[in-house]
Amino acid sequence: MKRDGQKLPIAIVGAGFSGTLLAIHILRHGGRVVLVERDHTSIARGLAYGTRRPEHLLNVRASNMSAFPDDPGHFLRWMGFAEREQVNRFVPRLAYGRYLRELLMNALGKSPDRIRIVESEAVDAVVGPGSTRLDFADGRSLDVRAVVLAIGNCPPRLPPAFAGLPGSIVISDPWQGAIDAVARAGGDVLLLGTALTAVDVILGLVGAGHQGRITALSRRGLVPLAHDAEAATIAFVSRPEGRGSWLLRHVRKRSERVGWRAAVDELRTHTQSLWRLHDEQAQRRFLRHLRPFWDAHRHRIAPAVAEKLEALQDSGRLRFAGGRILSAERSGPGLLLNWSPRGTGQTTTDHFDFAINCTGPEGDIHRIANPLLTSLIAQGRVRPDRHGLGIDVDRLGRAVDSAGGKQESLFVVGPLTKGEAWEAVAVPDIRRQVWELARFLTNSHVISTDI
Repeated sequence: MKRDGQKLPIAIVGAGFSGTLLAIHILRHGGRVVLVERDHTSIARGLAYGTRRPEHLLNVRASNMSAFPDDPGHFLRWMGFAEREQVNRFVPRLAYGRYLRELLMNALGKSPDRIRIVESEAVDAVVGPGSTRLDFADGRSLDVRAVVLAIGNCPPRLPPAFAGLPGSIVISDPWQGAIDAVARAGGDVLLLGTALTAVDVILGLVGAGHQGRITALSRRGLVPLAHDAEAATIAFVSRPEGRGSWLLRHVRKRSERVGWRAAVDELRTHTQSLWRLHDEQAQRRFLRHLRPFWDAHRHRIAPAVAEKLEALQDSGRLRFAGGRILSAERSGPGLLLNWSPRGTGQTTTDHFDFAINCTGPEGDIHRIANPLLTSLIAQGRVRPDRHGLGIDVDRLGRAVDSAGGKQESLFVVGPLTKGEAWEAVAVPDIRRQVWELARFLTNSHVISTDI
């Protein structure tokens, strides 16, 4: 893109964590920004940090949750933690949402002439010479220098076996306010998935007073593992030079020497580069065979959360299961699930009062109900990445068009860039991503510490 000091702002579509943090970093680097969000309640919170439930804890220790790569202790100071308290804290996500919102409000107060929030839905982007016109659902338009898609995690896709069942018993999107109603109704609940979304839903149901039984089901039945109660010091190690099966054997050997947590954490600084060094076929093998195991070991839960899950299992109120769904059908006020438990070759039939979709965010951009994204696809300005995890981008986040060209005025940040970087969902990864993009967009190495 031309770096000629244009006065037009940069538009960020989506004001959750990724979009908010990018806006703040652009301001710190002296740029101008328009932050676009259709849902005012999501501004500076998004899906992850918009929860109101105190039992939903961060999955990363507070010591690694600063919004600023150049100030790693910022969040700790905001929380008022003393040095001796900082290492092992897993704070409620709602507190982190307040942190982000306060940062944004401070930025608005200190730079009111360089940031604007538009509460509307962006529906189209028309790229012209030197600028892009962003159109909104309410009829307004805005000329901007560049557009950054920061639309975050998208609603999950409902498994086909449940597609014909009524929404009163099958909750297709667990984040649309149905958890409290299910908890009040009681009864037996089926969760479609056993990963982090399922953990959140379990905590939400129990926190809302649900007294029935909960079954969480996935193909392998893998559950996120817990962080150690006390953080270990992870020494820097050089990036492993091997690939594929050699790398897997290397991690297993390291696990025997230093423990599996340390073996996985040692790779944190190298994960993205290791992903990029593998060719498409090797990446596909990883996604097909190892992804569930990586997710369970890498994306862990707080020790307190693990203890709650264990207590629920010991009481008989919760079970995690692995198996294959065969069919689901309406049965009275609930549903019958026909499934084959993993490794048995048998068919089991269970009755549930509700089913909640916890399969995780949708990555197929052709299935995402977003009018701006749909328009950009139709224009040929964006295309899916080669694994269907999100949008095809280059290392900087520039969207790749249908002909393979890099878009110089269209960028993507956050989870929909997983196909390029793999690790693009946790705060430490996105924090670095938006920091680097802000520096590029503003062509500046000067940072304001007043924001």
